[in-house]
Amino acid sequence: MKENPLLKLSALGQSIWLDYISRRMIDSGEMQQLIEDDGVKGVTSNPAIFQKAIAGSADYDQAIRSLALAGKSVGEIYQVLTVEDVQQAADLFRRVYDRDAGRDGFISLEVDPHLAQDTQGTVQEARHLWQALARPNVLIKVPATREGLPAIRELISEGINVNVTLLFGLPRYREVVEAYLAGQEARAAQGLPLNPVASVASFFLSRIDVLLDPRLEKLAAAGGPQARDLIGEAAIASAKVAYTIYQEIFGGERFKKLAALGARPQRLLWASTSTKNPAYSDVKYVEPLIGPHTVNTLPPETLVAYRDHGDPAVRLMEGVDRAAARLRRLAELGIDLDQATQQLEDEGVEKFNQPFDSLMATLAEKRREVLGG
Repeated sequence: MKENPLLKLSALGQSIWLDYISRRMIDSGEMQQLIEDDGVKGVTSNPAIFQKAIAGSADYDQAIRSLALAGKSVGEIYQVLTVEDVQQAADLFRRVYDRDAGRDGFISLEVDPHLAQDTQGTVQEARHLWQALARPNVLIKVPATREGLPAIRELISEGINVNVTLLFGLPRYREVVEAYLAGQEARAAQGLPLNPVASVASFFLSRIDVLLDPRLEKLAAAGGPQARDLIGEAAIASAKVAYTIYQEIFGGERFKKLAALGARPQRLLWASTSTKNPAYSDVKYVEPLIGPHTVNTLPPETLVAYRDHGDPAVRLMEGVDRAAARLRRLAELGIDLDQATQQLEDEGVEKFNQPFDSLMATLAEKRREVLGG
């Protein structure tokens, strides 16, 4: 039998995390099977994932009923359900965490997406979730908004693991790394241990192409061959350049001082890796971005596709100069990538607010039904 391509990725230095969680996956043993058979090393969640898991099934109805009868509010019910799922998943992955000396085995839970522009609110909720989860192998997801940056710094300084989410642009990525380093330096200044603190920077990919491809197609239709060559290439080019930034910063003197005290690099995580355009390969955002010290978080359908026909090889450092040239060509064609990624950040916040609000409405309705209207 052909060796599972997913298992080969680990040998190449890349960790695969699942971009989905549900109580059914945990209780049925499916999550454990993904760990054993596919080498999955972590799980990410977001409001849209929980909306699908909770509102899209009856798996949580008994728990919702019990919590409603216990007098819990809608917000309290949401938190109990999500914290319990993340805790159970974290316990499943604890063996991975221990085996890999705290490098993998993480489960992520996001702060309320409505706090994306509220620094102090984000810090307070992240602290609360960290204490409620009470597991070393969890990451609190904080958006890479302007207001999220000081929250990231503060949380890292307090020893709270952070998954930086909704990251689209290269300038913002540098700011995210700065926040991580500053947080670790603050810990060092207090004589606190740096080694237990973990962080990833989740760089969103496919949405970049979804936004820019129509503009490039329009330019190509008007007779621009340069534009035609860039269709479907902006996201991967951005990721490759992001990795060069990662190598530059975490191979530099500033981080070496922190590493000597036990600090770990903030790994790049490739997110939004499902292919939105059916004309593209279903593993488009996996194959070119395989490289050491990275994470790729795959939704279930992409994981299945890669298990079936993935072709693992280290390719992340290939064509870096060409990737940088492609980004320069975007500017020459009048496409402001920084402006585009800011638009994606703004839209991304709203795309998490909507399923969060929908789920809260569903929980409110289920609670009313239990309590007799």
